[in-house]
Parts: sequence; C-alpha cells; structure tokens
Amino acid sequence: MLCFDVTASLVSSFILSRLDYCNALLAGLPQSTTVPLQRVMNAAMRLVCNFNLRSRDHVSITPALRELHWLPIAARVQCELCVLVHSAVVGTAPDYVRDMLHPASERMSQSALRSATNNEMLVPRSRLKFGERAFSIAAPREWNSLTAVLRATVNIGTLKKKLKTFLFCTFYSIPH
Repeated sequence: MLCFDVTASLVSSFILSRLDYCNALLAGLPQSTTVPLQRVMNAAMRLVCNFNLRSRDHVSITPALRELHWLPIAARVQCELCVLVHSAVVGTAPDYVRDMLHPASERMSQSALRSATNNEMLVPRSRLKFGERAFSIAAPREWNSLTAVLRATVNIGTLKKKLKTFLFCTFYSIPH
C-alpha cells in the first residue's frame, strides 16, 4: 500500500538502524554469525522492492541491494569501525576509545615512515585469532585499509559520504 520511498524510509528507520546498532562488535566474527543479519537485510530489501521471491532465491538480491545503495553487513561493520577511528583521530571520541588507538607517528623509530605521515594507526599483534576481534586491533586494521585520501578527511560528514562510496564500490566490485 505504501510507495517505494516511504517503505524504504520506514525500513531504514526501523530495521537498518537496529542492524547498525553496536555493529562494531561484529568485527572479525565468522561469516556464520553475520549471515542471519544479512538475511534480515535481504528480507527488508524484498519488503521495500515488493519482490515475490522465496527466501532461497538469490538471483536478484545483490542488484536490488545495489539499487537501494545498501551496504552489506560486513561493509557496515567496517564503516562503523572507520568512523570510530576517525572520531578518535579528530579528537571527538571518548577517552577510552582514543586510548585504544595509537597513530603510527607516535613511535619514534617509525616517525620517518610513510605510514606515519598517512594517518595510519599501529596494529597491535595478537597471538590468537580471537584476539584479532578486539577493537584495538580490528579498528586500526580497517582504518589502514582505507585510501590515504579517506584517512586525511577531516569533516565527519564528508568522510561518511566518501567512505560509503568507497565501500560500496569495493563490495559490489564497481570501479572507483
């Protein structure tokens, strides 16, 4: 009964906002844990696009998600981590978040390296696979995977826009 724009807005407000809530905690989880969340997103897409597809039909899922400009769950997690790191870099994040992140320029032995001048973060080593899920390891790793232009962006609104475009092109294999 609702038009496309209204349905998309309602789904974005009520469903996607719940999927995005605290999704930085999903960093490094196995795909088997994030697949149910992706299924919820796929069902929301079917609701918006009025698809009469069964849940097992995967033919039109990716093109429809691309048309709606919805990032998959893995990209949403990466986006959230990068936004938190950006907040720490510009000084708007809480102290406990800033304390977990260390710029590469902090190390005296690495101050002359390119990583120190490109706003990269130090990625601590972990001996355990489980340890790589920690924010102090996952967030700098995702931040360092961004382009230098994205890492140099100061304005949070501009960063979010550019970051979403970058992740959208990366996850949907669209040339930048």
